[in-house]
Amino acid sequence: MKVIFQKDVNGKGKKGEVKNVSEGYARNYLLKNNLAVEATSGNLKALEAKKNKEKNLEQEEINEAEQLKEKLANMEVELKAKAGEKGRLFGSITSKQIAESLKKNHNIKLDKRKIELDNPIRTMGYTNVPVKLHPEVTGTIKVHVTEQ
Repeated sequence: MKVIFQKDVNGKGKKGEVKNVSEGYARNYLLKNNLAVEATSGNLKALEAKKNKEKNLEQEEINEAEQLKEKLANMEVELKAKAGEKGRLFGSITSKQIAESLKKNHNIKLDKRKIELDNPIRTMGYTNVPVKLHPEVTGTIKVHVTEQ
């Protein structure tokens, strides 16, 4: 019997997959526990429509990430910090401070975990910081650290 899995079932199939399973297993376990539905033509069309909708939503997310990437490329985040001799900061600039400055000054809400700052910024001047906007889209922010 052909079934469409509604949830992941260990060893049998993943959600959205269409597979052939024994009729007894399908009727007595999968269908009874709402883990799968029978693969009728109507259910297959509904599955296809759902997959198309998910693909369109993912493409829309990628487009939004691309637009944000362009916006971030044309802006500069300016942060002030206390510094000592030779432009060395007393503290450091973290991804949290960059995210807060983006929200406050440019009204762009960005999660601090998406800012890929390997080590905190400890010197004055310009630094290009990579930002992971989407698994497929990475942008950069230009961070300018000045003396307070």
